[in-house]
Amino acid sequence: MNDTIQTIGILTSGGDAPGMNAAIRAVVRTALGRGLRVRGIRRGYHGLLQEEIIDMTARDVSDIIQRGGTILQTARCKEMRTEEGQQKAAAICKKYGIQGLVVIGGDGSFAGAQKLSNLGINTIGIPGTIDLDIACTEYTIGFDTAVNTAMEAIDKVRDTSTSHERCSVIEVMGRDAGYLALWCGIANGAERILMPEEHDYDEEKIIADIIGNRKRGKQHYIIINAEGIGDSMNMAKRIEEATGMETRATILGHMQRGGSPTCKDRVYASIMGAKAVDLLLEGKTNRVVGYQHGEFVDYDINEALQMHKEIPEYAYRVSKDLAL
Repeated sequence: MNDTIQTIGILTSGGDAPGMNAAIRAVVRTALGRGLRVRGIRRGYHGLLQEEIIDMTARDVSDIIQRGGTILQTARCKEMRTEEGQQKAAAICKKYGIQGLVVIGGDGSFAGAQKLSNLGINTIGIPGTIDLDIACTEYTIGFDTAVNTAMEAIDKVRDTSTSHERCSVIEVMGRDAGYLALWCGIANGAERILMPEEHDYDEEKIIADIIGNRKRGKQHYIIINAEGIGDSMNMAKRIEEATGMETRATILGHMQRGGSPTCKDRVYASIMGAKAVDLLLEGKTNRVVGYQHGEFVDYDINEALQMHKEIPEYAYRVSKDLAL
């Protein structure tokens, strides 16, 4: 055990994700159980720079595991991207006696943790993003809840689309990653899935497919459109004008970030939170917790940020085969 670690801090940064509270709870209670002091940092790196720092007890994290969002709140922080901001953040950590910092967020959050590690603050990252776009891990906190939320919403849209014999363009989140779109497309039986990673997206082919399907008697058509493609409203107008089929766009938006986390997000987030504390006590820094091949592992943040993640080619091919 690393005796130099006596106080740890915890913050959530970037977009919120269901399960973040489970991770916060696990970090706080694991640390307290190891005899450490825990300080919560509100509003991510922005709050750190504003010294929005509070002491946390086991009572503070009672009854939060089932809640969506993050009790510590979150924000994006441009100042943390500057050398001056990074040095200020490290100085504030030292001022409050924070020898170890757990950062829950995505790649941008990990870049900040990397800079703090270089400035002498022991840092551990936990992947929290509904986008599933962190390359070093097969799982990110919040994805499971978000994809189930989106799936249930799309089922409802499909019901009315079928009743009115419509084409529906349904936009899901994911920023520049198509994982939510791919999973929903397969789970909801969509006719087309549009993703930023797709190489052969052609709107004219979609229009021709809709017309061909109508001639064969198909009465509705579902397109799952990733946020990284966007333009869903105008796309729906163009499809309706070209096919004569009533077409509606539905943008699911931030509802996908909210809601009570699934069992998987609660359990995996809890294990990741506990592991982050144990890594700090092992004397490790500049690491990110991940999940690979059924095991919870950790990677060097420098290595993790250089990794690239691809959409599984076979899963994408299956989605096309099943849409015939």
